[in-house]
Amino acid sequence: MDLILEKFNLVGFRLINDLAGHNIWLDRFMVFAADKMGYLLILSVLIIFWKKNYFKKVVFVSFGSAIIARFAFVAILRYLLYSPRPFLVLENINRLMNHSLESSFPSGHATFYFALAMGVYLYNKKAGHVYLILAGLVGFARIFVSVHWPLDVLAGALLGCFTAVFMNKLAKRF
Repeated sequence: MDLILEKFNLVGFRLINDLAGHNIWLDRFMVFAADKMGYLLILSVLIIFWKKNYFKKVVFVSFGSAIIARFAFVAILRYLLYSPRPFLVLENINRLMNHSLESSFPSGHATFYFALAMGVYLYNKKAGHVYLILAGLVGFARIFVSVHWPLDVLAGALLGCFTAVFMNKLAKRF
């Protein structure tokens, strides 16, 4: 099983990262998506849902789950399971961003933004679809710029989504 997951990570990483380095505008956009676009997602949740009657709930679930998933669950998993970043173990990659050397599994960005997106989705399906696509773009960009493996992003997406669903159940209960 480990060999299958390793192969998936390597092939998936190469397919995505090999797209980098050919077009300066695409590279710049992906660096933006990997590093800064999330701030726009955070801000837009506050702006778009400000006047909605479910503002407090969507903020509690989306931000609460994003913060808990990223700063508790990701921290625990990274402590227990070290996974070196792709730029540390592969040669001939298109490295577009510098990053710390901490464990890459799971992706903190994917975890945070998928939790945020799922929190939105639980209260507004139409907007939620857009947020999930944009969270996916953040995750894709993290691979594109060489700081994550595909399984880092997939694990982060699942962790974020499950945390948002759990937080939503807590919000409804209390």
